[in-house]
Amino acid sequence: MRLGLALGYWASAPPVGVDRLVARAEALGFDSLWTSEAYGSDALTPLAWWGSRTERLRLGTAVAQISARAPAATAMAAATVDHLSGGRFVLGLGVSGPQVVEGWYGQPFPRPLERTREYVAIVRAVLARESPVAFAGRQYRLPSPGGSGLGRALRLTVHPRRPDLPILLAAEGPRNISLAAEIADGWLPLFYAPGRDRWQREALAEGFRRTGARRPPHEFEIVGAVPLAEGPDVETAADTVRPQLALYIGGMGARDANFHRDVFLRLGFVAEARRVQDLYLAGRRVEAAQAIPAAMVEAVALVGPRAKLREEAGRWRDSLLTTVVVSGGPETLELAAELFG
Repeated sequence: MRLGLALGYWASAPPVGVDRLVARAEALGFDSLWTSEAYGSDALTPLAWWGSRTERLRLGTAVAQISARAPAATAMAAATVDHLSGGRFVLGLGVSGPQVVEGWYGQPFPRPLERTREYVAIVRAVLARESPVAFAGRQYRLPSPGGSGLGRALRLTVHPRRPDLPILLAAEGPRNISLAAEIADGWLPLFYAPGRDRWQREALAEGFRRTGARRPPHEFEIVGAVPLAEGPDVETAADTVRPQLALYIGGMGARDANFHRDVFLRLGFVAEARRVQDLYLAGRRVEAAQAIPAAMVEAVALVGPRAKLREEAGRWRDSLLTTVVVSGGPETLELAAELFG
């Protein structure tokens, strides 16, 4: 099993000590580092900045938001970073949710699967550089119709280092997971629970069966975040994870359109997830975190004393994940290397 370091997105300012953390991850044999974006720091700039101080780590976006950039712009950025890194870039894409897509980027959210399919097709066409890129979809059209009438199909001037640069999709619902298995080189689950993943396995299998599926299952990457917290007991360790889960279950989406909450509903925590969301949306954020039972944390995270962590690491090694991604300080990295290295 490979290890990845999640650098995430910034809070109110750039985090301190990231250079040392990235260097430690590379020294410990980590395979990759990953950045993300919401509506603050972007994913590509920090990745290129911190990645320039590495020699071996793969550099991935988990994720770059589809609505943030035209597909051609994303392909240009991917080709650029891949050249600068010596062929180490991994393009992770995700649609985000309606609040960000429509509220921040001013783009329509409906039909996200269709938009993703077309977006990936254009990115691949740009990187393949086989001909000037023309595309006539329902979501994207190149050249754009109307306007000045002077638009023309163009070919990327840069010759990509890897025309088949890997593209991974963030997906939480079954249809989106199936789409990832069909058109992508890998899947980026945000919340994953070994032993409760039958519905995800079925969604992946459905995508792999589709005509023209890009990768067979044994070549398909699954890069998943695994919160890791050591503590004297489960409850104490779980307390370090609960606020993050409460934020995503309760606050990262509208009441009736929160895809993170829906994952926990599918994992079987129906009443628990709905209560967390109710408390969070009522402004009772501390209570929302406290309402998350330890069993819910343990389903998607490794928490507790070190002996317990060693014992439970096996279920993650035997899971669908090909890369376990962790976040935290040097001690967390050392622990992850001990458990999975």
